[in-house]
Amino acid sequence: MTTGTSRARGTTTSPPARRSTDELRALAVQGARELGPHATADDVAAWAARTFPGTLAVACSMADAVLPAVVANRAPGVDVLFLDTGYHFAETYGTRDQVAHELDVTVVDVTPTLTVAEQDAKYGPRLHERDPAACCRMRKVEPLRAALAGYEAWVTGIRRDEGPTRADTPLVTFDEQFGLVKINPLAAWTFDEVVDYANDHRVPVNLLLSDGYPSIGCEPCTQRAEPGSDLRAGRWAGLAKTECGLHQ
Repeated sequence: MTTGTSRARGTTTSPPARRSTDELRALAVQGARELGPHATADDVAAWAARTFPGTLAVACSMADAVLPAVVANRAPGVDVLFLDTGYHFAETYGTRDQVAHELDVTVVDVTPTLTVAEQDAKYGPRLHERDPAACCRMRKVEPLRAALAGYEAWVTGIRRDEGPTRADTPLVTFDEQFGLVKINPLAAWTFDEVVDYANDHRVPVNLLLSDGYPSIGCEPCTQRAEPGSDLRAGRWAGLAKTECGLHQ
């Protein structure tokens, strides 16, 4: 198997110049129309690779490597953005290392401006307990916004079965928050289909998935979900918060 590489954000040549926002918005409309509502994940990945050569990024939380594997089949060497918040489980970092070693992708570590220690010094310790929205903004949303500059499209693994806030997820849309095309090849998949693909194609999977964590985020804000509950029930348990802010 061809293996990928890993790098820190900003250590290699930037992607080609972006098309204008209006052009990208038109491409999103065109892609949604061309693919229709029932396109396969491979069809969506093929369209993305064809439409955005050199300007495509995959966002991966390292819960599993199904999304990078699907996209890399059509776009070998594609950049895979990993938001290294400084709060991840050891198993998540292990999955990230495995993905960089085994898949034909380039893992890009995206880090916040402040380290955890620097954030604690400036805002007080355990900000994630006192103001989780601010913590997510500084450690996820703002770093991703900076990392996506220069790309024309990003691919995410969000699925409609993950909860009410994601039930209407389209395959292709224009992301007004980040100003580029947003592509969701696995939108119609179920959790079981993701696991089956991982098993059938022997792609890396976070060990926590088989330990009661169907959705994996930062360690302080993630716990096991009760059987039969919403797949994201273990994220920010006990709080009204259900999203980190990346998918508004």
